[in-house]
Amino acid sequence: MRVTQSMLSSNMLRNLSNSYGKMSTLQDQINTGKKITRPSQDPVIATKGIGYRTDLSKVEQYQRNLGEVNNWLDSSDDALDHVGQAVIRLQELVTQAANDSNTSDDRKKIQVEVKQLREQIQDLSNTKVGDKYIFSGTNTLTPLHDGTNFTDLTKSTGLNNEVKIEVYDGVEIKVNTNGIELFSEIDILLGEIETSLGNSSTGTVIGGYLSEISNMQNNVLEKRADIGARQNRVEMMENRLASQEIIATKRMSENEDIDYEKTITEMITQESIHTAALSVGSKIIQATLVDFIR
Repeated sequence: MRVTQSMLSSNMLRNLSNSYGKMSTLQDQINTGKKITRPSQDPVIATKGIGYRTDLSKVEQYQRNLGEVNNWLDSSDDALDHVGQAVIRLQELVTQAANDSNTSDDRKKIQVEVKQLREQIQDLSNTKVGDKYIFSGTNTLTPLHDGTNFTDLTKSTGLNNEVKIEVYDGVEIKVNTNGIELFSEIDILLGEIETSLGNSSTGTVIGGYLSEISNMQNNVLEKRADIGARQNRVEMMENRLASQEIIATKRMSENEDIDYEKTITEMITQESIHTAALSVGSKIIQATLVDFIR
């Protein structure tokens, strides 16, 4: 077959065009640090990248959820800590009032402080995270204490319901502490003590409340222990999600990011090939065409 000057020129121009295309692709990779800039360049890499990004987005969402979980648990524990301190103070006051050496006026002064403790605990029962009441079960928009009375448990089924937040695929953690029974029992006890102090009850009667106060302390500690156990679990989930984030990020990088040393080497090699092709072509085709190409 006769090889014409036109055939040589066409082949050279086609090869030069391919060479420019390869160098352009390598230059884009070096500039962006990515293997592809358009899905059409490699649909497999693009599809895998979507999957890895989805995994990473889910991990980030679960991490945000854990932040909300910590907010609920920390707020609950802090509120119950203050309740515990109030109960300890109540115990001190009742022990003091149980001494019959106290006058009626002395006990009325103690009664005033007991009343303040009662109101403090009522306020703590309405602790909120954002706009949600954390001790009201799933009735998160309803305060546990309305300023006069505690919500009637028999009329509101949501008070003992659990509030859960998803922290991993199919994994949920209870974030609330059901407080209606605890707070209402403490409130009733404080009301009885307040009344006894105002009625000039004997030291024996007043001292009889100490065992109930001790039970209240234990109840508060049990609630806090439960919260502590869930906080430990949250910490383990945080470690797990941190590991998953590293794994997903690594896989995405391996799928999409270039090896700079390899790509730069390929770029230099391609430039050498392109220069050699121009040099050889200049000796084969007419000078005018080579001049035009240059």
